[in-house]
Amino acid sequence: MMRLLIISFLLIFTAQSAMAQKVLIVFHSETGNTEQMAQSVAEGARSVEGVEVVLLSVDDVTADQLIEADAIIVGSPVYNANVTPEISKFIASWPFDGQPLKDKIGAAFVTAGGISAGEEIVQMNILQSMLVFGMIVVGGPDWTQPFGASAITGEVPFEVSKPGEISEQFKDKGFLLGERVAKVTLKMSERE
Repeated sequence: MMRLLIISFLLIFTAQSAMAQKVLIVFHSETGNTEQMAQSVAEGARSVEGVEVVLLSVDDVTADQLIEADAIIVGSPVYNANVTPEISKFIASWPFDGQPLKDKIGAAFVTAGGISAGEEIVQMNILQSMLVFGMIVVGGPDWTQPFGASAITGEVPFEVSKPGEISEQFKDKGFLLGERVAKVTLKMSERE
């Protein structure tokens, strides 16, 4: 009897895990700021039931994880109004033949040292790359973050005292982006 109960539990757990929509969050971070933002995005996605969240540094993600994901959220620091070389290399490595990323949900978040340091253009560059791969891009939940989420880390009044700290208002934007992507991913899966 106990054996049957354990097997039933494992089958139910496995079935629920298989049905969960996978949200992959990939980031590059030199100082810890973008990693902190990535964690906020992941918290938002995890707040939605029926979603499995995978949070990885760009150095640790595999092609299989990219293809298995239902949604991909990419985060980068702003380097001279561009993504970092690591994120650029990551995007350039995406599989193109057979369009395996087509119809996946995509979103972006960035961190920058100052206001008008290139946050929006970097978000748009990430989203533009996603569109080239046939992905469906998603911004934040309202007009205050139409291209995703961004954080200012080195200019008053948003300057942080040590790396890895981000003002709460930006963490909230990250959370809301993750939550929105997770909800949209679930809605898209219901329509299939």
